[in-house]
Amino acid sequence: MYTGRTDQPCCLCDDPKTVTRIAVPPRAVTLMQNAAPIAWRDIVGDVTLQFCESDWELVSALVLDLDTHPLSRCNVARADFSIREDFEALLNSTRDEPDQTEQEQQLLAEAHEVVGNADNPMVEQRDLVEAHVVIRAMAELGVDQHA
Repeated sequence: MYTGRTDQPCCLCDDPKTVTRIAVPPRAVTLMQNAAPIAWRDIVGDVTLQFCESDWELVSALVLDLDTHPLSRCNVARADFSIREDFEALLNSTRDEPDQTEQEQQLLAEAHEVVGNADNPMVEQRDLVEAHVVIRAMAELGVDQHA
């Protein structure tokens, strides 16, 4: 069944067999390898990163034990995201730059909620890792982390 996402290899090692994925805000791609040619403001929706089993163990340890995130080691070419269509040339007009503040604030609020409920046995490790990555990446980018 198609869920709107394509299968991508592990963003760290390029292993095609992945076991988990996390979503980060579009602005977070600027922290990734090879992101210079990507206009992050033109990304529609979340950016999905997938990890193989051994790298997921490493990412979990980095995030939960060492209070960091793996984005600087992830290759943006292995991420899954959609770029908005460019109708400017077709319509001979310039569109306003998209404002992704609302999306970022929503992702941050959800991430803070997950971290706040970390002691709840219903919170999965994957959700906790994703939440910490979102919070730390946005803090590194200077985005208000208390939505």
